[in-house]
Amino acid sequence: MTDTQPSSLRLGVNIDHVATLRNARGGAHPDPVSAALLAQSAGADGITIHLREDRRHIKDYDAISIKEAIAIPLNFEMAATLEMVDFALSLLPNACCIVPEKREEVTTEGGLAVAGNEEKLRPLFTAIKTAGIRLSLFIEASEREIRAAAEVGADIIELHTGTYCDATTDEARLAELQRIQKGATLAHSLGIEVHAGHGLDFETVGPIAAIPEMQELNIGHFLMGAALFTGLEEAIETMRVKMHHARTPGS
Repeated sequence: MTDTQPSSLRLGVNIDHVATLRNARGGAHPDPVSAALLAQSAGADGITIHLREDRRHIKDYDAISIKEAIAIPLNFEMAATLEMVDFALSLLPNACCIVPEKREEVTTEGGLAVAGNEEKLRPLFTAIKTAGIRLSLFIEASEREIRAAAEVGADIIELHTGTYCDATTDEARLAELQRIQKGATLAHSLGIEVHAGHGLDFETVGPIAAIPEMQELNIGHFLMGAALFTGLEEAIETMRVKMHHARTPGS
């Protein structure tokens, strides 16, 4: 493993909640495909979608249409189930990000438990990797989970930043940031590409973007909310500026 650390930082834009708004009324508007293309033209480096078991936002046809429409990588978030693996093998996204999923949760509440479940998960992961899809695991920044991710052959880990973003004191936020920094360093040393996401906004993104091993941030809900007031292009452009300033000393 080389000691060279990544210098650039990509932005993946999650467009799930365009579909949430559409589904609130039914019909075809707003269209997630149009949102994906707008995000692409505004400078997104990739598009993220989560096809949930209950199809609460993105639908199967959305995933297919988005994959066909965009010219940038598709990051397909999914639960570790045979149904989702079969769909992913038909879709062939750039990466499959495996997340924990409970029907009753409002949003993904924490990282995937890989440690202790390696043998149950391994056949699903092998099928994904054999198809030429990059395997990404959405996990907590713990040494145990990161080493387990390496052991099952993850190409990427996406570190959960929800606890960091939700911290109510400076001390708690700093402690969680340090845990994420330590996890990113470990993952990089093991040859795993490091991403992060969940809850990041204009205020919280800077310290995460500044982590030198970080290669991609995936941000959705906040950008969709900001877009209601400024438009999606401006929201993405502002986020990219903040990421760039955090990553570029003296900028």
